[in-house]
Amino acid sequence: MKPHRRYWYDYLWIVSAAYFTLGFFNIVFAWLGVVAFVVPLLMAIFGGNKGYCNKYCGRGHLFLQIGNTLGCSRGKAAPRWLSSPWFRYGFLVFFMSFFVQMLIITVLVAQGAQSLSQTVKLLWTFRVPWHWAYPTPIEPWQAQFAFGLYGIMLTSLILGIVLTVLYRPRTWCVCCPMGVMTQMICRLKAKKVK
Repeated sequence: MKPHRRYWYDYLWIVSAAYFTLGFFNIVFAWLGVVAFVVPLLMAIFGGNKGYCNKYCGRGHLFLQIGNTLGCSRGKAAPRWLSSPWFRYGFLVFFMSFFVQMLIITVLVAQGAQSLSQTVKLLWTFRVPWHWAYPTPIEPWQAQFAFGLYGIMLTSLILGIVLTVLYRPRTWCVCCPMGVMTQMICRLKAKKVK
């Protein structure tokens, strides 16, 4: 059997793994997560496709490494409700509400109305102390944004790993809020072209 040809973007899982590792030790690196929010949207807006999701998403490649290379996936098909429109759009609204909440808390910290919380919120519920990851003194609002963003990114990583283990490696991709947003943008662009 002919071996699968590898491309440079097949190694983007290293970038994703480095992001989570660096953020674990220094929360300032969590700001790099903004790239994972901005680039897919820009590619969808200007390219009209989901190229980021399909090829360049480091997290998707990380799930492939965990599931296929390490053999940690059962390889089962995910339940249909996971890819249903009501779940995908509902999960997007749910996810975005926490993103907006994170932005509001960041603004409150910037205004001095709330103090910096050196915690990472996992699975939208559990506040995990993360004070060791704040060795670099930066503005409190910058640190608050970093803690919040890292919590969102880490939560989606945990959910993605669970889905990878239970089902196929990139099962997270069917309900990923970023993927749903880029798909919405692509559909809107396609309608405008018609």
